[in-house]
Amino acid sequence: MAAVSAALVKDLRERTGLGMMECKKALKEADGDIELAIENLRKASGLKAAKKADRTAADGVVAAKTAEDGSYAVVLEINSETDFVARDEGFLGFVNTVLDKAFADKQADVAALMAGELESAREALVQKIGENISVRRVSVVEANGGAVGVYVHSNNRIAAAVQVSNSNVELAKEVAMHVAAVSPRVNKPEDMPQELLEKEKDIIKAQPDMEGKPDNIVEKMMVGRINKFLKENSLVQQPFVKNPDVTVGQLAKDAGADVVGFVRLEVGEGIEKEEVDFAAEVAAQVQASK
Repeated sequence: MAAVSAALVKDLRERTGLGMMECKKALKEADGDIELAIENLRKASGLKAAKKADRTAADGVVAAKTAEDGSYAVVLEINSETDFVARDEGFLGFVNTVLDKAFADKQADVAALMAGELESAREALVQKIGENISVRRVSVVEANGGAVGVYVHSNNRIAAAVQVSNSNVELAKEVAMHVAAVSPRVNKPEDMPQELLEKEKDIIKAQPDMEGKPDNIVEKMMVGRINKFLKENSLVQQPFVKNPDVTVGQLAKDAGADVVGFVRLEVGEGIEKEEVDFAAEVAAQVQASK
């Protein structure tokens, strides 16, 4: 069984709002897997979906650039090891150089983009700064007869690009801002991957208020909760963040458009970052030196 650290318990408490002992027990039963612990807690207690972890697994910035006519845009993420370097002028200059090259070439393949001079520039910057720097992701979003708008949050850690079906660049920008703020999983309900739906159904079926109910009642409750899950996680069905009285889909419809798709990048999402207990590390070194 994996050791359950205080930091892991704290993380689970922040994400679920549950007590320390309950979180510790759940983590032990899940062998230290926080996502499995959350899933088990949801099954056992009807816990609502946990908040996303607010710990970033890597530092760096996101950046975006769009054509003046809204015909296409580029969004990318470049990682550093620390937030200090992410604010460094040399690092930010490198980010802009990579962004300009990706935009000029409409290049979404990181390896192809970095081949040659850009890779040499990256290596030189690593030597100068003393931290690893990685160009992690690049996305090119084409308008395809519509328009693309981008939004980059002021902290340079979240960026989004949205494609709409008409030439309304301002609409695309407004929806991109919503995507950055609310983080939908998919554009439309029918886009939700089947495996995610099946997982959500399993969680709903295992919740306490489902126990002992007739199959027809369970099915009716299941349909209602799945529809709620889809509404909360599908961009076009979400209440628009600047005017919750209308959905994003209705906002676009009122402007004579449809939301075709989106890309959202957040610094460090999906990257595991080792938590280092420096006090324990120093204590261990002192003990070893005796």
